[in-house]
Amino acid sequence: MMLFWMVFLVFYPRLMLSQTLWKLEKTAKDLEKMSDKSKKFIIDNINKNPSKSLNDSIDRFFEFFLIEPVSLDPFGVIGKLEHLVNGQKSRFDYFVDQVIPNADDEKKANLKMGLAGGITVHDIAKIVRHYVELVRKTKNLQIAMVLQMQLPLIERIAKSMFDGTKALTRGDPIGDGIGPYIIATLSGEDRGEEIEEEILLSKVKIDGRNAFVLKARGPGGRIGRPGKAVEKVVNKVDITRIISIDAAAKLEGEKSGSVAEGVGVAMGGPGVERSYIENVAIKKKIPLDSIIVKMSPEEAITAMRKKIRDAIPEVKEALNRSIDRTKKGDNIIIVGVGNTSGIGNKESEAQKTDKWIDAHEKKLEREKRHKKKKAD
Repeated sequence: MMLFWMVFLVFYPRLMLSQTLWKLEKTAKDLEKMSDKSKKFIIDNINKNPSKSLNDSIDRFFEFFLIEPVSLDPFGVIGKLEHLVNGQKSRFDYFVDQVIPNADDEKKANLKMGLAGGITVHDIAKIVRHYVELVRKTKNLQIAMVLQMQLPLIERIAKSMFDGTKALTRGDPIGDGIGPYIIATLSGEDRGEEIEEEILLSKVKIDGRNAFVLKARGPGGRIGRPGKAVEKVVNKVDITRIISIDAAAKLEGEKSGSVAEGVGVAMGGPGVERSYIENVAIKKKIPLDSIIVKMSPEEAITAMRKKIRDAIPEVKEALNRSIDRTKKGDNIIIVGVGNTSGIGNKESEAQKTDKWIDAHEKKLEREKRHKKKKAD
């Protein structure tokens, strides 16, 4: 019996390590395949018969990275970050102009967004592979167990980014576009004028108020510079309230499409654009209202679901409550934050998006019924 326990204590950790390593290796290969598929999808979207130079170019660009600025001394960190973000955008613009020089602006915008998603999938696969090889090299069971416990979340993120890469490259409306979608429904048939990089401004009357409504230019995948656009409007017009509408990550257990109201600027990202709005609002003492539509990270990056779209009436009720806190004749800003992929710039184009979402929902329901029937 003693011999058995001695053998067990010696070999059991090795057996555990071998089994865990086998599972990690399988996941790493699955993620690498996902990365390769996202790369192939992007290449096929550019050219069905790609040259070697195009394949090599995409391979190189998938290794693109951004180094965050030094933040030990916080003074001026926003300026540093803005400089790097602008540099990153310039690199994406240049690369896309090189690989599809004759494409229209909307296709180029979609490809930029697709590349960003594909690079994220590629990075996830590389990081998992790094830790698998580290476990293999060091025989460290603790690292293996920690990684194994994180795998369900890692796989979930990678799968959503993979689906998001395809959606963005195709130019499908995504959950994160709910803010621009709402602005398009408010704009009537006024496409608006581009007052800042990729940001359109329309002027509409809402319950006796002069509303300056802002969204990124669609239907290509764009986010634009909403913060700078808001700053520009505030410096020209006496604004009494700024209202931002955006998608937000829900907690597990919360309902997708639920709406919440708060104070501040509803805007994700590195914080550069949000800082423009916050700074000008503080300077001019302008109240900041925010309205968010809750959804999972997967729903934000993938094709917009009906339950997200159906939140619009509730968002407009929240918007009216915010507007009621101003006076008739006041000037207000309403900014729809988010990726405008697949979403046009006026009400008739929003109605086309509406039809696309309904058709996509029916397609998903058919696929679900087919899978269930096949399983039975």
